Amino acid sequence: MTAKWLDISQPLNSRIAHWPGDVPFSYDVSFTKEQTGSVTIGKITTSLHTGTHVDAPFHFDSSAPTILDLDLSIFIGKARVIDVSHLKKVGAEQMKAFPLEGAERLLLKTTPVSSLEIFPEKVLSLDPDLGPLLKNYNIRLIGVDVPSVDALDSKEMAVHHSFSQHNIHILENIVLDHIAPDDYELIALPLPIEGADGSPVRAVLRPLANRAERKGKYDNQ
Repeated sequence: MTAKWLDISQPLNSRIAHWPGDVPFSYDVSFTKEQTGSVTIGKITTSLHTGTHVDAPFHFDSSAPTILDLDLSIFIGKARVIDVSHLKKVGAEQMKAFPLEGAERLLLKTTPVSSLEIFPEKVLSLDPDLGPLLKNYNIRLIGVDVPSVDALDSKEMAVHHSFSQHNIHILENIVLDHIAPDDYELIALPLPIEGADGSPVRAVLRPLANRAERKGKYDNQ
């Protein structure tokens, strides 16, 4: 029997937290079925970095690729979920305690519970030295359950740049509260928005076969 897909996306609604000063999400009905005589037509307004989304390198480097330039295979395939929420910092030294061989895509649970309607005051600190470490393990994508891989007040965006320099792409604001540390199949496809610095995604996971054999392998170290 095929395993069920698990949604790790933040639902988009008027209550969802957004970056202070950025465009909040809204959905409105432009025309009702009664008005058109046939269909309801809605519209959305949002920042590309509200909710679960992918950063294009263009987001923090004006000469870098936009979302439409990225290979779709980055966002489809094997992903490993690990729980780092017990740590005060996540850098190369801390990550050496976790099995990274064969991960391909790495999803970090940095907080025990995601607060979808409250923008966090701070997030677990990631270190730029993760870039070269993850590159050595051929990891193509890193995902986090918070709005940014950098400190929320960062202007240098050192972690973003480190990942980009090592060809590691960034998925932010996933929801891992209900996901056990393990290996999964990931789909998190961005929209083909021409010239865009990022895109909302519907991110989903499906457990891989032989899960029982791996149970506990990727829990807190």
